[in-house]
Amino acid sequence: MTTFSRYRGRFAPTPSGPLHFGSLVAALGSYLDARAAGGQWLVRIEDIDPPRCPPGTDTTILRQLEAFGLHWDGAVVWQSARGDAYQSALERLREQGLTYPCSCSRKQWQGHDVYPGWCRDGPGEPGKPIAWRLRSDLGQRPIAWPDRLFGEQRFDPADLGDVVLKRKDGLWAYQLAVVVDDGDQHISDIVRGVDLLDNTPWQVQLQTALGYPVPRYLHLPLVMSPDGQKLSKQNLAPALASEPAAIARQLFQAIETLDQAPPAELDGAAPAEQLAWAVAHWRVERVTPAAERPILSAHREEN
Repeated sequence: MTTFSRYRGRFAPTPSGPLHFGSLVAALGSYLDARAAGGQWLVRIEDIDPPRCPPGTDTTILRQLEAFGLHWDGAVVWQSARGDAYQSALERLREQGLTYPCSCSRKQWQGHDVYPGWCRDGPGEPGKPIAWRLRSDLGQRPIAWPDRLFGEQRFDPADLGDVVLKRKDGLWAYQLAVVVDDGDQHISDIVRGVDLLDNTPWQVQLQTALGYPVPRYLHLPLVMSPDGQKLSKQNLAPALASEPAAIARQLFQAIETLDQAPPAELDGAAPAEQLAWAVAHWRVERVTPAAERPILSAHREEN
């Protein structure tokens, strides 16, 4: 197991809309884990899909974090400026025979649970736009790791399919970008929602192939809406509060949602006071795992 010299965590939102309460809980969990360990907490803007990222939303997100007292270390990194690093990583994977061009559309394989690998020996329709996929059957497998909340995990990436690394439209896909950024930023600990737990096998496979150390992982339960849906921008979750009293109340609720049992007298206190208490009392073992884990994640397939 790789030993990191210091704790470096990160929060990496997609600027497709302002942060909502579910985003706050994820950001807070990663922040508290980093600060309680005496480590650094970085912010990275995952804006590799410009059509999904309205101008100015990244600035809104940064101001929201500041309003809730979640101040980061160092300079913010924008993925949209990292294309050269992703291309270099893709070339290294190509040299190892771990990626291939694919001309298939999702419609062509919609009757399958995962992409069947039809283009592994060459594009099925030469001349059509291609995506670049990972040969998940050739890298390290199976993948096993100890999640800090959900315990020992074990997946065979080949069962998950050959995920896209670069899309047909030339945009970079999440799986490659996140691995390269975490590796280059020396991220030691990844704290994020459990909906991304089953992305981890691909990411560990890529980390190993690219020579990056494997971070520690902590997947947190999701915040659900009253109708049982994940609280998300796609489900029109409302933006975080912007008025000081409401900010203080939402922050207290987020600490409660992480099962940290803050004292009642902290409700309504300034963010700095609430965060100081939460950092001093942060205990991962208090977090209650969700009864069920989602199987399919938002980043599963990108064309």
